Amino acid sequence: MDRFVCPWCGQPLPKEIALAGRLSCGHCGTAITYPPPSEEELDAAYGDWYRPSGGRFSGFGDRLLRRLRARPAARIDALAPPGSVLDVGSGEGVLLTALRRRGRLAIGLERNSDAEGARSDDLLDVEGTDWAAIVFWHSLEHLRQPRLAIEHAAQLLRKDGLLVVTVPNSASLQARLFGERWFALDLPRHLIHLPAPALLDGVRATGLRVERVSYVRGGQVLFGWLHGIVGKLPGHPDLYDAIRRPSARSAPMTPGTRHLALAAAAFALPIAAFAALAEVLLRRGGTVYLEARRA
Repeated sequence: MDRFVCPWCGQPLPKEIALAGRLSCGHCGTAITYPPPSEEELDAAYGDWYRPSGGRFSGFGDRLLRRLRARPAARIDALAPPGSVLDVGSGEGVLLTALRRRGRLAIGLERNSDAEGARSDDLLDVEGTDWAAIVFWHSLEHLRQPRLAIEHAAQLLRKDGLLVVTVPNSASLQARLFGERWFALDLPRHLIHLPAPALLDGVRATGLRVERVSYVRGGQVLFGWLHGIVGKLPGHPDLYDAIRRPSARSAPMTPGTRHLALAAAAFALPIAAFAALAEVLLRRGGTVYLEARRA
């Protein structure tokens, strides 16, 4: 990643930081995490605590996450032509498993994954032109060359092949309100911060036809508001850490702080729900989801 060239539109970036930890492109509105983290820093950010083998969340959280991660399989299988599916950023392989249950050959790309069907290859090294669907489910923002990834994915798709992308929307109301405490900012793991218009323009520029845009389907919209509201309290308690197991937290948390964060989230739920609905209706939701097809 060139430090002073936008990895989305290719235009020069300013050489001063306009936002905390980010350089923002004046042409397309995309921002990059700055300074770009080294591979060693990313290895530490994705350490064993981030996705421990014993699970990430307290209570039924892990089961709920797996259920939500598997849900897109039905839609992808229904919309994509016959053939194989490539899941870029396949995580623990939940979507891969759900697709295989529907009779699809599903391959995943994931950093340090032992899930069945997953490999650690770079997307730009994948070959072929006969993929029925390629999925970037909250993974594009983790890539150093996101525009090249989208362009390469468009070339890999077969005729009528389906591209599915969901990313945090840096032009959302919650992103603007919560700033450096926005839940989906997630530095340093998120390397690029895309506003929805830039994402749509970039996908259309590949020649793909955008068929659907949603500000709900990508998830995390309501939780983004809850996390931001709770983080406004004195001491800035971290709701995401509060719902994670102790071994999966980014920093130690006392029982009192955890209970405060959970109680505040319960109290703020109606406010967060109203705010999430408002930003979705304004088409400025916390995530943007799109489906595009190769002609």
